[in-house]
Amino acid sequence: MDELVARLRSAGCVFAEDEARILTEAADGDAARLEELVTARVGGLPLEHLVGWAELDGRRWLVAPGVFVPRQRSELLVREAAERAAAGAVGATGALAETTTAGPVLLVDLCCGCGALGGAVAARLLAAGHDVEIHAADVDPVAVACAHDNLKALSDDDVPPGAGRLTAHTYTGDLADPLPAEVWGRVDVLVANAPYVPTEAIGMMPPEAREHEPHAALDGGDDGLVILRRVISLAPTLLRPGGHLLVETGETQVSAAVEHMTAAGLTPTVLTDDDLGATALAATRPTT
Repeated sequence: MDELVARLRSAGCVFAEDEARILTEAADGDAARLEELVTARVGGLPLEHLVGWAELDGRRWLVAPGVFVPRQRSELLVREAAERAAAGAVGATGALAETTTAGPVLLVDLCCGCGALGGAVAARLLAAGHDVEIHAADVDPVAVACAHDNLKALSDDDVPPGAGRLTAHTYTGDLADPLPAEVWGRVDVLVANAPYVPTEAIGMMPPEAREHEPHAALDGGDDGLVILRRVISLAPTLLRPGGHLLVETGETQVSAAVEHMTAAGLTPTVLTDDDLGATALAATRPTT
């Protein structure tokens, strides 16, 4: 194991010990398979594409080669989205506040990739006893196939007493275009990990990202906000009054994104987590 860790570290793998353990597990005792995996990893292939999964918020999510890999920093968005969704759901007493809706939490995940972001939000809500209806969409059909499998696996989980139930729908298409008409104006929480890397900055990303993940999942245009602005503009017509949009962004983009949220009639909040190195924005559709 020490030799394996040393090979990975010399190749620039920051978390070499963790990667050595994951690759060894994936090889399942096959020395030739382990060597194949390590050689590919040292050569720059993403760990997640090699083993077929990525971990987010304590769960493994299937990730096919060429699909965007969920980042650990997205746990900030997962946590905040789940908290807002739970606060707007019917409580144990069944009492409805002004911004509360009856029935399942209606969750939409745009630019969903493998479905891990929306799935992780749903998993938290299910564990807290809330039923969830999720609609996930992406332009990449390979990513949507992963999202379908991941959300199906989540819905097929054994349901412990008191847990909620999941209804999941996946779509291939541009942002919200493929969503059914009955979703519009009723969404409790909209999450979107839209690409926000400025085009010129993609060349400075780690090779495993810029060479093995789809540019459409990375490239946010000249200032990194081209797709994000479209998501923000869609939010007021997707969300119910009191509903929430949550997105990730870079630190230098916060001011411009907040300005666009305000112009769209939303009430923005900046979210940060130093431990995760994460910056996100939450924006609420006013109730009046």
